[in-house]
Amino acid sequence: MGNGRARSGVRAASRGGGGREVTARCGLLARGVLYALVGMLALRVATGDPGGGGKEADRQGALEELVGKPFGGVLVWAVGIGLVGMVLWRLSEAVFGAAGPEGNKPVKRLAAAGRTVCYAAVAFSVLSFAAGGGGRSGDQQSRDVTARALALPAGQWLVGAAGLGIALAGAVIAVQAARRSFRKHLAMGGVSARWRAAVDFLGVTGGLARGALFAAVGGFVVYAAVRFDPAQAKGTDDTLRSFALTPAGPWLLIAVALGLMLFGAFSWAMARWREV
Repeated sequence: MGNGRARSGVRAASRGGGGREVTARCGLLARGVLYALVGMLALRVATGDPGGGGKEADRQGALEELVGKPFGGVLVWAVGIGLVGMVLWRLSEAVFGAAGPEGNKPVKRLAAAGRTVCYAAVAFSVLSFAAGGGGRSGDQQSRDVTARALALPAGQWLVGAAGLGIALAGAVIAVQAARRSFRKHLAMGGVSARWRAAVDFLGVTGGLARGALFAAVGGFVVYAAVRFDPAQAKGTDDTLRSFALTPAGPWLLIAVALGLMLFGAFSWAMARWREV
C-alpha cells in the first residue's frame, strides 16, 4: 500500500510539478521559434526576396538565420535546450500520462513516446549545430535516410509505410486544427473573447499549414518507395518549394509559409496557456 501511494505521489508530481511545467513551456517556445523562422524563409523563397541569403527553408536554414543575429550563438543554444525540455515533457507524458481525464490512455502514452523520439532527434541536431557541428540540409538527410532504408530487406515496404504514416499524421494534424481540438488543452479561463478568437485563428491556420507540410513530405516518401528511388524523397525545403510548382503557383507557398509563421505564434500562445 505504501508503494502504491509512493507511485501515485510520483505520478502526481510529474503531472503538476513545476519542473514539468517549465520544460513544457520552454519546449513550446523553442518549437515556435523554429516554425516561425522556417515560415519566414519559405516566404522569402516564394517572393524571391534577394535578402534570403540562399538559406534553405528548413531547420538548418532557420538555425543559420538565427546564428547570424546578435547573440545568435546563445539563441541557438537556448532553442536546443528548450527542445530538450520538450523531450522531457513528452517523455513524462509517456511514462506517467498526460494532463486531462484521458491522459492515461495507452494510445495517448504511445503518441507521447513517438513525439519523444521525434523531438529528441530534433534537439540533438540543434545542439550539434550549436556546438559547431554544422550539418546537412534536411533534403539531403531525407534522401540519405531513404536510401539506407530502401537497402534493407523489405525496405521498399518499410519506406512506403513510413511515408504513409507521415502523410496520415499530416492529415490528422489538419483535421484536428480545423476542429479546434487544441481548445481542450488550453486553460484560458478569464481570458477575453478577443484573445480566445486570436488563439483560435492561430491554431486553425497554423495547424492546417503544418498538416499540409507533413502530408506532402509523407507523399514524397511514398513516391520514393514506389519508384524505388531515394532521390524522390524531399525534406522540408524541397517540399515547400514544390507548393510553388502547383497550378496555384507561388500563392500556395505564400499561404503555407504564412501558416507556418502563424503556427510558431500559436506555439508561443500554447506556452502561455496550455495545460501541462
